[in-house]
Amino acid sequence: MSRDYANRKPKSAAKAGKTSRSTKRSAPKRRLPILPWLLAIGLISSFGYFLWLINGSSESSDALVPVTNKPTTSQPVKETPQAPKDPNALPPKPTEEWTYLEELENKNVEVDVPNSGVVSSGLYQMQCGSFRQESQANQMKARIAFMGMEAQVRRSEGTNGIWYRVVLGPFKSKRDAERGRHTIQNGGINTCKIWLWQ
Repeated sequence: MSRDYANRKPKSAAKAGKTSRSTKRSAPKRRLPILPWLLAIGLISSFGYFLWLINGSSESSDALVPVTNKPTTSQPVKETPQAPKDPNALPPKPTEEWTYLEELENKNVEVDVPNSGVVSSGLYQMQCGSFRQESQANQMKARIAFMGMEAQVRRSEGTNGIWYRVVLGPFKSKRDAERGRHTIQNGGINTCKIWLWQ
């Protein structure tokens, strides 16, 4: 017996072929997905409806606007000969149409200044510190002297003991005292108070 070994398939390959054929036969057929097709058809139809609406609206708006075909007659414009313009010449001065400038120039303003609450002849003093020890008061007096102002150290006795006050003044007006206080504040002392001179 002669066997044809060349055309013979191995047993394992033959079994593998049979199993692959059987799986191909038993595999279910793929169905086309319906949802994407429905979505695409819906989009195309809505786009077509939108185009139809746009086309209808333009026709209806054209119908509302009456179109009149008037013959246009073109007449030649006659140019008047003008003198050559100087490129450095200034344009004419515009005329003013405003009247409020004249009204403001001729208007008088009266201001009533009440004298109540204003002390005309009073002098002011500024106290920048009050210390128990005279040395501390003299240190503040020296700091104020470096700022260009002259201070005094006053000793006062009261019910709560002896105090040394650092006082500046007298100032002729409260405005002068305020200027002095701003100068001292720029130097770093923020404890000054302004009072009437006593």
